[in-house]
Amino acid sequence: MIKEAIIRYLNKYSYSQLIPKAVLFDMDGVLYDSMQFHARAWHEVASGHSLQCTPADFYLFEGRTGDSTINELFQRTFHRDATPEEKKEIYKQKAALFTQYNDGQAMPGAKEVVEQVAQSGLQTLIVTGSGQKSLIEKINISYPGQFVRSKMVTGYDVKYGKPHPEPYLIGLEKAGVKNNEAIVIENAPLGVQSAIAAQIFTIAVNTGPLENKILLDAGANLLFPDMHTLAKNWALILKLCKEVTD
Repeated sequence: MIKEAIIRYLNKYSYSQLIPKAVLFDMDGVLYDSMQFHARAWHEVASGHSLQCTPADFYLFEGRTGDSTINELFQRTFHRDATPEEKKEIYKQKAALFTQYNDGQAMPGAKEVVEQVAQSGLQTLIVTGSGQKSLIEKINISYPGQFVRSKMVTGYDVKYGKPHPEPYLIGLEKAGVKNNEAIVIENAPLGVQSAIAAQIFTIAVNTGPLENKILLDAGANLLFPDMHTLAKNWALILKLCKEVTD
């Protein structure tokens, strides 16, 4: 399965090799078990502003910037974009609720993956649509010494959020690597679409309530049910990357 996925990726983009030098991690739902709190906070605030939504919508919206999410809901409900004032107030309320609800727990198995990536000599970067300072500030507590701010791409660093390729293209630039020299680890369909649009080999981990098909339809090259399973397969993935050449 893994070898075949690598070959399909190489053939699709006419690359001769997949030579990982960096791993670009999404944050919510990959490094942190936080999506449930994002979804709860978004739904409560949006409903309070009479915006049409369901809790499940926010798993599908995951990866968008806050402004993009709010505009999506305003277009759906009122057929217009939100004003700058509306965006600021809604996101402020959402951020406050998220901080209240979030327990700050790392995603089970994520530390194993990050440690294996670091031990393999690969760079570790974060590419997230989130602008939640509470999460970003906790990175060094949860993953001490593994990530630096200069190699993070957040919602504040991009003009176009996921599913646009810009976030992951900026990630490649920060890492100083080419498309076929990186691996992305994502849990959200929009994030997968963003990474695939940037022509990066993309591993999906289905840590939320979405069906596997949604992530595969978004273009994921590989899919694992959780971070523990990815950790168990990490060495094999790197081994097969080396084996699959011209």
